[in-house]
Amino acid sequence: MSLHLDAEALYGELLTGVRGLLEPDAVLVGVWSGGAWLAERLQRDLGLALPHGVISSTLHRDDFSSRGLGSTTDATNLPFSVDGRPIVLIDDVLYTGRTTRAVINELFDFGRPSSVRLAVLVDRGGRQLPIQAAFAAARIALPATQQIALDRDETGRFRFTVRDTQETR
Repeated sequence: MSLHLDAEALYGELLTGVRGLLEPDAVLVGVWSGGAWLAERLQRDLGLALPHGVISSTLHRDDFSSRGLGSTTDATNLPFSVDGRPIVLIDDVLYTGRTTRAVINELFDFGRPSSVRLAVLVDRGGRQLPIQAAFAAARIALPATQQIALDRDETGRFRFTVRDTQETR
């Protein structure tokens, strides 16, 4: 299956969608790593006064025993108080919903936001949990044997890579 998604064009759609989700005092929190790249660029392009945060799913994953800590244990950085604040959670790809569940659990370890809204670059379906994005720049269907990932080049431009997951087995 050949899939071509223009990540830069979809970023433009995400920028517009996130602008519509922002409330007063809202902050962006990007999911490590693709979501963090997006949140960093969105924060700059939207001219938001507060810095964006970064959150890792590592410590709250339901497959922690098989995956271990990995290299993202220090990825969570929330340079603001979460309590009572609207959060716009940014991720690159929404698939099963398990990463989103894990980062929401991590977020609540830091306080109780007034709301959490999810914006993603790509929703690929295949949900295993009742998680829905408030905004998705694209909705696609991929076989379970394929994985889509966001990458960025040395200039910060986004691109997608699609690969068969059977290659890693």
